[in-house]
Amino acid sequence: MSYPTFWGTFIVLGPLVYYCDKKYNMLRDNGTESPRPYSFARVQLAWWTVIILVSFISTIILRGGAPTFNTSTLYLLGISSATTIGATLIDISDQANPAVTTLGQNMTSSGFFLDILSDKNGVNVHRFQTVVFNIVFGVWFIFEVLCNLKTQNDINYIMPIISSNNLILLGVSSGVYTALKTTENKQVTASPAPPRNPGPDENPAAVASPAVGAAHPEIIADEAKPQG
Repeated sequence: MSYPTFWGTFIVLGPLVYYCDKKYNMLRDNGTESPRPYSFARVQLAWWTVIILVSFISTIILRGGAPTFNTSTLYLLGISSATTIGATLIDISDQANPAVTTLGQNMTSSGFFLDILSDKNGVNVHRFQTVVFNIVFGVWFIFEVLCNLKTQNDINYIMPIISSNNLILLGVSSGVYTALKTTENKQVTASPAPPRNPGPDENPAAVASPAVGAAHPEIIADEAKPQG
């Protein structure tokens, strides 16, 4: 009975988050383009809120009592909340800074995963790291809750206790993301090199398509022969 109850609650809350995002941009940056890009910090906060709330509601339904949150669970929500607050303040600061001309939050969405893994210059490693850590620990948390709903007699221990070192790992990962986010909008936006105009003694075809000339030098040689 624990599995249907847990996943049934998850199925109720998951679409609710999706609806709020579609209607109110709950998981997206405060940008000017449409659709707005997804915000990793907001997605992280929603991810842990849904997991912990589903675990809490499932325990009430199946055990008839409200569990007391252990300290590690509160720290986990605190890490996610602090990350969201920090990221929001950084975005507000960048928007008010006239020296920052290109804002990542004002770019069009590239899709859910690309948005949370990327800044304005593409996918970067610190975002990848914290996304992977949050997914892994989230899946582990769900697995532990499902097991404890069947075997744990004390409702206060159905939600697993996260070790101090694991909390430090998640905190450091989110802290690195927040710290490096302060530099993302200040980076020079990557752009392709402009085409080069041919010189007076250069063949325009060779400049426009150097690969053809390099692979087939006889083409350039034939063009250079006098006709007639």
